[in-house]
Amino acid sequence: MANLPESLFSSDPRPSSSSFGAGPSTSGANTYKASDHDQGDPSRAKILHSILDLNDYRTRERALYLLDKSRGSIREDLPLLLWNSFGTIYSLLKEILDVYRFISAQNLTQRASNRVCCALALFQCVASHRDTRMRFIKARIPSYLFPLLNIENRERPYEHLRLTSLGVIGSLVKAGDAEAVSYLLENEIFIYCLRCMEVGGELSKTVATYIVQRIIINEEGLRYCCAFAQRFYTLSRALGNMLECRTAELPGKRLLKYIIYCYLRLSHNPRARDGLRTCLPASLRDPNLINLLRDDPTTVGFLQQLLYNVSMGHQYTVI
Repeated sequence: MANLPESLFSSDPRPSSSSFGAGPSTSGANTYKASDHDQGDPSRAKILHSILDLNDYRTRERALYLLDKSRGSIREDLPLLLWNSFGTIYSLLKEILDVYRFISAQNLTQRASNRVCCALALFQCVASHRDTRMRFIKARIPSYLFPLLNIENRERPYEHLRLTSLGVIGSLVKAGDAEAVSYLLENEIFIYCLRCMEVGGELSKTVATYIVQRIIINEEGLRYCCAFAQRFYTLSRALGNMLECRTAELPGKRLLKYIIYCYLRLSHNPRARDGLRTCLPASLRDPNLINLLRDDPTTVGFLQQLLYNVSMGHQYTVI
């Protein structure tokens, strides 16, 4: 299990309504206070009220669903409101911690899964925003998600939890921040992505492969992956298994695209390129697979570059 911070494992004193909005922010520099503008904006006032409700265990579940539902018409400042409001991040973390015991006992229900996934979706908002992303990382909050990526159960509640947790990590790497990549590498994110590639459903495999692709686009990520033969061959084997074990049913276009991107990026490293000459899946030359990409000339071009790099033994282009 990940080396988790310990300070949040204390008992949860469930706050009374009199404590709402009082005291300094526990998750940011400032505590947000409602203004006349907020009171004149019904949608904003509703969001603020729901955020306050997260602090009360009795109203937290409904507040989670309401805030998750509102993400479709998301406000640009929602991540800032979540981060800077009193006790909110702690309340969301408690939802993550509370689900550990269900995972350990293998009795996670769909309702419990839906509830914690709402909390994870709000974390994804925070991870996506440029002004809260690095605070989120420096607080080491993603460390609490790693056990959720390490589960092996394939049933629907667990798959929902796995996919939503991957979505948070995917938001961290989307912007390409070097500091985010370094943090994830230090916490061995590859191990968790490989587990999701192995046991996850199609969507989980796709997001896990996307995360790997975004990491190895970064030079530090590529060096990390190719520093030891075992790391390289483990990743290459995981990518190949997603192709080879489904010969009767080709992977979806997005998953296939990310697999090709990963192999192409690996081919930019001389040692990895030599390794690919012996372990590149033959299915990447399958006409049926290539036909699946007929409407995606960019990915077809990347596949051609990959095959050229491996066959000729040197790099042709860089993505």
